[in-house]
Amino acid sequence: MSANVDLNNRPDYDRVLQDIADYVLQFSARPGEALDTARHCLMDTLGCGLLALRFPECTKHLGPLVEGTVVPHGARVPGTSYRLDPVKAAWDIGCTVRWLDYNDTWLAAEWGHPSDNLGGILAVADHLSQRRVANGEAPLTMHAVLQAMIMAHEIQGVIALENSFNRVGLDHVLLVKVASTAVCARLMGATREQLLAALSHAFVDGQALRTYRHAPNAGSRKSWAAGDASSRGVRLADIALRGEMGIPGVLTAPQWGLYDVLFSHTNKDLALKPEGKRAFSFSQPFGSYVMENVLFKISFPAEFHAQTACEAALILHPQVRNRLHEIERIEITTHESAIRIISKVGALANAADRDHCLQYMTAVPLVFGSLVAEHYEDDFHAAHPVIDRLRDKMVIVEDPRFSREYLEADKRSIANAVQVFFSDGSSTEQVVVEYPIGHRRRREQGIALLEDKFKANLATRFTAQRSAEIFALCADQVKLEATAVHRFMDLFVV
Repeated sequence: MSANVDLNNRPDYDRVLQDIADYVLQFSARPGEALDTARHCLMDTLGCGLLALRFPECTKHLGPLVEGTVVPHGARVPGTSYRLDPVKAAWDIGCTVRWLDYNDTWLAAEWGHPSDNLGGILAVADHLSQRRVANGEAPLTMHAVLQAMIMAHEIQGVIALENSFNRVGLDHVLLVKVASTAVCARLMGATREQLLAALSHAFVDGQALRTYRHAPNAGSRKSWAAGDASSRGVRLADIALRGEMGIPGVLTAPQWGLYDVLFSHTNKDLALKPEGKRAFSFSQPFGSYVMENVLFKISFPAEFHAQTACEAALILHPQVRNRLHEIERIEITTHESAIRIISKVGALANAADRDHCLQYMTAVPLVFGSLVAEHYEDDFHAAHPVIDRLRDKMVIVEDPRFSREYLEADKRSIANAVQVFFSDGSSTEQVVVEYPIGHRRRREQGIALLEDKFKANLATRFTAQRSAEIFALCADQVKLEATAVHRFMDLFVV
């Protein structure tokens, strides 16, 4: 056979796709920690979206693409009056959820925010529940939503454990798209073949670059990129359910597959196979590990690698607030991932730039004793030049132990330490915070604060009576799981 002729034997679907599809089709959530955590995750994620509606830069993106569009059984966007097709509703929900960088986080070889998938899950479930009732069928219940959240967290998080996309410049929203595609296809009733086809299209898509997350190009796209990815997952699931064929060798095809095109031999965080090619590496099967260990952002709307630095700065605030003019040096001891992602010097161009700057996020609580979303806005930054003066005095140091324990499965710490030195030779103690309040190791302490955060976010959009009704339902695991999705969403319409 000529060497210039391709061998056209169509392969089986890549093993990774089959493993994801089989997991999604077979998984059944049992009562316990995963479902309970998913309930709290639902509360926190919806609350983050409601809070974001206070910011015009977010709300300008919301609503139908064509004004006046009426969608039968349209999915609702919490906190608004919009009723949209599920693809646009997923975009809008995902945009609000991610806008303030305040929803949950997963940190491993790759980073990300698994609750970003709620955009697709909630939009599809709301639409399907309404349509079922209109057809005389039983509605979808919130149990299905919580179960889909567990699966989406697991797909995104387990792939992220040992496979780094950021090291080749790709954004983690690729994993949002893959996870949303899988769980939305299941909600929509996909067969195994349809689910495999949908997943193959999620991987074969062009993938987002991380350019918009890093200096000097950091900008607001990072606040809607995940909504865009989850929305794309809904669209791809719909395409597959219409009978569109898949691409079985999307990952492994020589020259044309994702491994060869996007990873080749450059990504050391991907497993090297005997034939010298890279492929995804998995340390464990899919289950419910990620939801049970997810990290909640409770105290600060800030990129997660800085959460413990913010907490340390808050502890030091009483010691430094009256001595700001005496500060000679501020030493931040941190881990390698924080240095690579959010350590930056120079002018900060916008709010998205500031909430991904370790030095800025540390300076604000040092000075003001708090860090809220408004602290990133242009007007606040311009009114307080002391923030940039302190940034100029910061020194960033890596602690190898912090970097090592960040990756250790039994720790997964996100440690930072802050110490302030004054011009008279004195200094504060070094305040070390290894685990943020939202970490599983501090879960008992964190849940009460998470619920307080949810109540506060509800109050930004609803009356006291409606807020109390929503919270009471979300606080009752059994009642929430039995509630029809469209009835749950009714509560969030304004």
